[in-house]
Amino acid sequence: METPTDFLRSLFAKAVAVADPMAALPAALPEKPAGRVIVVGAGKASARMAEALEAAWGPCEGLVITRYGYERPCSGIRIASAAHPVPDAAGEAATLEMLDLMRGLDAEDTVICLISGGASSLLTAPVPGVTLDELQQVNADLLASGAPISAMNALRKHLCQAKGGQLAAAAYPAKVVAFLISDVPGDDPGMIGSGPTVGEPSDLDAALAAVAPFGVSLPAHVEAAARAHGGVVTPDDARLSTTENVLFASPMQSLLAAKAVAEEAGCTVEILGDALEGEAREVAAAHAALAKERAATAKGPLLLLSGGELTVTRRGDGVGGPNAEYALALAEALNGAEGIHALACDTDGVDGAAEVAGAVISPETLAEAAARGVDVAQALAINDAHSFFAKLDAQVVPGPTLTNVNDFRAILINPL
Repeated sequence: METPTDFLRSLFAKAVAVADPMAALPAALPEKPAGRVIVVGAGKASARMAEALEAAWGPCEGLVITRYGYERPCSGIRIASAAHPVPDAAGEAATLEMLDLMRGLDAEDTVICLISGGASSLLTAPVPGVTLDELQQVNADLLASGAPISAMNALRKHLCQAKGGQLAAAAYPAKVVAFLISDVPGDDPGMIGSGPTVGEPSDLDAALAAVAPFGVSLPAHVEAAARAHGGVVTPDDARLSTTENVLFASPMQSLLAAKAVAEEAGCTVEILGDALEGEAREVAAAHAALAKERAATAKGPLLLLSGGELTVTRRGDGVGGPNAEYALALAEALNGAEGIHALACDTDGVDGAAEVAGAVISPETLAEAAARGVDVAQALAINDAHSFFAKLDAQVVPGPTLTNVNDFRAILINPL
């Protein structure tokens, strides 16, 4: 008989499966355009998207950049690999090559752009006057700050030659059709991968103001270089008039797919939202209180689902990520509450910088930790949630999922 944690793992697998580009992209594709077609893109799902595109259209010319280990076989499209979440030289070289592909096109040409989460790191071409080392430091500072993804990406756009509409603008007057997988709260196309095909209305001052409360600023010469570059492409720029953006997979689609499976199994399902943001441990505390409240009145199995992108403010040097930290803080707040199990995972298979999607918890989690001499409070104090769950054999490790629709969280009350 399936255990509650096995059931939760199956829901996560379903959420990932419906966002697989091989399953989701074909329905969004038109007939292959006449004339020259160039395929470009970036993100943790971009190689899988390229594979799906060629399965429908046959071999194509182009280049996409994916995370190391996320490569897929393609006939014509070249797959480049680079680092995530902090950019590297391989990503910079591939991005500059991609920008070269965009130059010299005419109105008879079509560019297909495949963008998913992770493109903010993988698609990297520092503006003139900024070195890769300096850009890496800015990215590392942003990741450790606890700033929301919207604030991080707004600043990243102003430091790169390909983000904030600049990739699409480089292809003008060619037609650009971008196919997007959303990994951002609210599904804002301009925030997915830092919007390489979407105009950006905010200026550098607004971007700096958004990250200032989180202790992030730019060195004076980096800020000066960003200003000299001239910034991102605004939404009304004529060079974006031939660009179309198509969203074909999103967090809500995955939550609804999991909901359908759970309802078929006899659960009542409540979706708390697909765009939750905030500090992981704070959201976990709120969800623990809600779960206890629901448990007191639930007549049968109840499932609480949520998505979005939580953040972690770096306090120590442990190995962690937003989903594992949420799960750990949830276990602490539930304190062994009877009949409540939970899972928190990133749908791309990578939570933080670890090759782990997330973790599962049960009413026995704290007792098991105590029996094994694992300190919950200490793990939270130093952001070491992945190490904590590794010692309890409670990690979820699917490997590269080849998609990315952000966090998937499920709390099961009164399991079957």
